[in-house]
Amino acid sequence: MLNALGVFTVVVVGLMVGVEFAVAFVINRILDALPEDSGQLGRAHGGRMLGSVMPVWYISSLVLSAVWAIAGWHRPGIGLVVTAGALLILSVIMSVLLLVPINNRGKTWTPDNRPDDWKEQMNRWDRYHYVRVAILIAAFALLAAALA
Repeated sequence: MLNALGVFTVVVVGLMVGVEFAVAFVINRILDALPEDSGQLGRAHGGRMLGSVMPVWYISSLVLSAVWAIAGWHRPGIGLVVTAGALLILSVIMSVLLLVPINNRGKTWTPDNRPDDWKEQMNRWDRYHYVRVAILIAAFALLAAALA
Protein backbone atom coordinates (compact mmCIF):
# COMPACT_ATOMS: atom_id res chain seq x y z
CA MET A 1 0.00 0.00 0.00
CA LEU A 2 2.83 2.41 0.84
CA ASN A 3 4.44 1.73 -2.54
CA ALA A 4 1.17 2.52 -4.31
CA LEU A 5 0.92 5.78 -2.35
CA GLY A 6 4.48 6.64 -3.36
CA VAL A 7 3.86 5.93 -7.02
CA PHE A 8 0.60 7.90 -6.99
CA THR A 9 2.32 10.85 -5.29
CA VAL A 10 5.18 10.83 -7.78
CA VAL A 11 2.73 10.75 -10.70
CA VAL A 12 0.62 13.62 -9.31
CA VAL A 13 3.67 15.77 -8.52
CA GLY A 14 5.33 14.84 -11.81
CA LEU A 15 2.32 15.92 -13.83
CA MET A 16 2.18 19.21 -11.92
CA VAL A 17 5.88 19.79 -12.55
CA GLY A 18 5.33 19.06 -16.24
CA VAL A 19 2.55 21.63 -16.49
CA GLU A 20 4.57 24.28 -14.66
CA PHE A 21 7.66 23.52 -16.77
CA ALA A 22 5.58 23.80 -19.96
CA VAL A 23 4.15 27.13 -18.82
CA ALA A 24 7.62 28.49 -18.11
CA PHE A 25 9.51 27.25 -21.13
CA VAL A 26 6.91 26.62 -23.83
CA ILE A 27 3.52 28.30 -23.37
CA ASN A 28 4.75 31.71 -22.23
CA ARG A 29 7.36 31.79 -25.00
CA ILE A 30 4.65 31.05 -27.56
CA LEU A 31 2.34 33.69 -26.07
CA ASP A 32 5.14 36.28 -25.99
CA ALA A 33 5.78 35.72 -29.71
CA LEU A 34 2.17 36.32 -30.75
CA PRO A 35 1.34 39.59 -32.50
CA GLU A 36 -0.19 42.65 -30.89
CA ASP A 37 -2.37 41.95 -27.85
CA SER A 38 -2.79 38.21 -28.38
CA GLY A 39 -0.05 37.23 -25.94
CA GLN A 40 -1.41 39.38 -23.13
CA LEU A 41 -4.93 38.05 -23.71
CA GLY A 42 -3.56 34.48 -23.72
CA ARG A 43 -1.71 35.06 -20.45
CA ALA A 44 -4.87 36.48 -18.87
CA HIS A 45 -6.88 33.45 -19.96
CA GLY A 46 -4.16 31.07 -18.77
CA GLY A 47 -4.05 32.90 -15.44
CA ARG A 48 -7.78 32.41 -15.00
CA MET A 49 -7.77 28.76 -16.08
CA LEU A 50 -4.64 27.57 -14.27
CA GLY A 51 -5.29 29.91 -11.36
CA SER A 52 -8.35 27.85 -10.51
CA VAL A 53 -6.74 24.42 -10.97
CA MET A 54 -3.22 24.79 -9.62
CA PRO A 55 -4.05 25.59 -5.96
CA VAL A 56 -5.88 22.27 -5.67
CA TRP A 57 -3.00 20.48 -7.38
CA TYR A 58 -0.36 22.08 -5.15
CA ILE A 59 -2.24 21.31 -1.94
CA SER A 60 -3.02 17.75 -3.10
CA SER A 61 0.66 17.17 -3.87
CA LEU A 62 1.64 18.47 -0.47
CA VAL A 63 -1.00 16.37 1.33
CA LEU A 64 0.01 13.22 -0.55
CA SER A 65 3.67 13.81 0.37
CA ALA A 66 2.74 14.38 4.01
CA VAL A 67 0.65 11.19 4.13
CA TRP A 68 3.51 9.26 2.52
CA ALA A 69 5.98 10.69 5.06
CA ILE A 70 3.74 9.85 8.02
CA ALA A 71 2.81 6.38 6.77
CA GLY A 72 6.41 5.45 6.05
CA TRP A 73 8.05 7.29 8.93
CA HIS A 74 10.36 4.43 9.94
CA ARG A 75 11.25 3.31 6.42
CA PRO A 76 14.51 4.00 4.60
CA GLY A 77 14.47 7.02 2.31
CA ILE A 78 11.68 8.80 4.15
CA GLY A 79 14.01 11.76 4.67
CA LEU A 80 13.80 12.33 0.92
CA VAL A 81 10.00 12.49 1.14
CA VAL A 82 10.14 14.90 4.09
CA THR A 83 12.61 17.13 2.24
CA ALA A 84 10.42 17.05 -0.87
CA GLY A 85 7.45 18.00 1.31
CA ALA A 86 9.40 20.95 2.70
CA LEU A 87 10.16 22.08 -0.86
CA LEU A 88 6.48 21.77 -1.76
CA ILE A 89 5.63 23.92 1.27
CA LEU A 90 8.19 26.46 0.06
CA SER A 91 6.60 26.45 -3.40
CA VAL A 92 3.13 27.08 -1.90
CA ILE A 93 4.43 29.93 0.27
CA MET A 94 6.27 31.42 -2.69
CA SER A 95 3.15 31.11 -4.83
CA VAL A 96 0.90 32.80 -2.30
CA LEU A 97 3.30 35.63 -1.49
CA LEU A 98 4.88 36.33 -4.88
CA LEU A 99 3.10 34.79 -7.84
CA VAL A 100 -0.62 34.79 -6.96
CA PRO A 101 -0.83 38.57 -6.42
CA ILE A 102 0.62 39.21 -9.88
CA ASN A 103 -1.56 36.50 -11.42
CA ASN A 104 -4.69 37.91 -9.78
CA ARG A 105 -4.01 41.27 -11.38
CA GLY A 106 -2.95 39.86 -14.76
CA LYS A 107 -5.95 37.60 -15.23
CA THR A 108 -8.26 40.63 -15.26
CA TRP A 109 -6.29 42.65 -17.79
CA THR A 110 -7.47 43.44 -21.28
CA PRO A 111 -5.77 45.69 -23.81
CA ASP A 112 -8.08 48.46 -22.59
CA ASN A 113 -7.46 48.25 -18.85
CA ARG A 114 -3.94 46.86 -18.40
CA PRO A 115 -1.41 49.06 -16.60
CA ASP A 116 1.51 50.65 -18.39
CA ASP A 117 3.97 48.35 -16.60
CA TRP A 118 2.11 45.11 -17.45
CA LYS A 119 5.09 43.65 -19.33
CA GLU A 120 7.38 44.36 -16.38
CA GLN A 121 4.91 42.63 -14.05
CA MET A 122 4.70 39.61 -16.37
CA ASN A 123 8.51 39.45 -16.53
CA ARG A 124 8.65 39.53 -12.72
CA TRP A 125 6.09 36.71 -12.57
CA ASP A 126 8.19 34.73 -15.05
CA ARG A 127 11.35 35.15 -12.95
CA TYR A 128 9.58 33.99 -9.79
CA HIS A 129 8.03 31.13 -11.73
CA TYR A 130 11.47 29.92 -12.94
CA VAL A 131 12.58 29.67 -9.31
CA ARG A 132 9.36 27.88 -8.37
CA VAL A 133 9.83 25.39 -11.23
CA ALA A 134 13.37 24.64 -10.03
CA ILE A 135 12.03 24.00 -6.51
CA LEU A 136 9.29 21.73 -7.89
CA ILE A 137 11.76 19.78 -10.02
CA ALA A 138 13.92 19.21 -6.95
CA ALA A 139 10.89 18.02 -4.96
CA PHE A 140 9.88 15.68 -7.77
CA ALA A 141 13.39 14.26 -8.05
CA LEU A 142 13.51 13.60 -4.30
CA LEU A 143 10.13 11.86 -4.38
CA ALA A 144 11.19 9.72 -7.35
CA ALA A 145 14.45 8.84 -5.58
CA ALA A 146 12.48 7.85 -2.47
CA LEU A 147 10.72 5.17 -4.53
CA ALA A 148 14.02 3.56 -5.47
